[in-house]
Amino acid sequence: MNLLHMKYAVVIAETNSINKAAELLYVGQPTLSRAVKELESSLGVTIFERSAKGMFLTPDGETFIRYAKTVLRQVDAIEEMFQKGRVSKKRFSASVPRASYIAEAFAAFSKLIGKDTQAEIFYKETNSMRTLRNVLQENYKLGIVRYAENYDKYYKAMMEEKGLEHELITKFRYVLLMSDSSPLAAKENITFDDLKDKIEIAHADPYVPSLPFAQIKKEELPDNSDRRIFVFERASQFELLSQNPETFMWVSSIPQKLLQRYGLTQRVCDENRRVYKDVLIYRRDYTLGKLDNLFIEQLVKAKRDVIG
Repeated sequence: MNLLHMKYAVVIAETNSINKAAELLYVGQPTLSRAVKELESSLGVTIFERSAKGMFLTPDGETFIRYAKTVLRQVDAIEEMFQKGRVSKKRFSASVPRASYIAEAFAAFSKLIGKDTQAEIFYKETNSMRTLRNVLQENYKLGIVRYAENYDKYYKAMMEEKGLEHELITKFRYVLLMSDSSPLAAKENITFDDLKDKIEIAHADPYVPSLPFAQIKKEELPDNSDRRIFVFERASQFELLSQNPETFMWVSSIPQKLLQRYGLTQRVCDENRRVYKDVLIYRRDYTLGKLDNLFIEQLVKAKRDVIG
């Protein structure tokens, strides 16, 4: 019997819905349906009655779910028991947007980890939807989600529903980043018209749940250029910007030493009025550890030094 399938069945039973269970687990509905069918087939019983109103337990299903919850609790207890009996490495994990001030905080944090501290550190740069999935499903302890302020009500409702603590780190407007040798760098204030004949560098995976990608691009990516290069990580963006003076990028503020390292300049565009938020998240049942608090301290410091 597959323990993961057992967990799926428990969540479906608690929500009475494949759709709601899929949202909570970040698993596709076909995967959940297939798992339930395999589970029922292996047991030789029907666990759920399907109807237009949802998924409801049969008498056999009620018995199965009661035992399944006991088994899953025992599995957790076994893992905890053996982990207590040995000295384990501390674990820190964060899933964050591709932001240079956050990377600055992480680098500063890494230098504060004592030599006598055994630790495994995971740092993942990705979009907001994947960060939510990483925290809820992939055992990442901390996450930072970035979204336009006009989606604030949607994100807050979703984080409450998913049982996530959330704390505002900063609000900001994007600035323009370009090479020191770019014609744009000579301008104190750049207009949208100035960008029309330039090449925009953009991250390829902005994500607002429930919106089609065409609308996401319209909402999240200012449409000021007819030419775009999409990238997935920050090293490529800095190389492109530094070597091609015809390129530009919308970014949160960049640390001065990084601008100097790559020969870049950042400029304000008063026409771009959209406000963004970076929000720290973690599961409501998770207690922040020493490493978490150490990282958050550096995050607040980097935010203050770079963004203000």
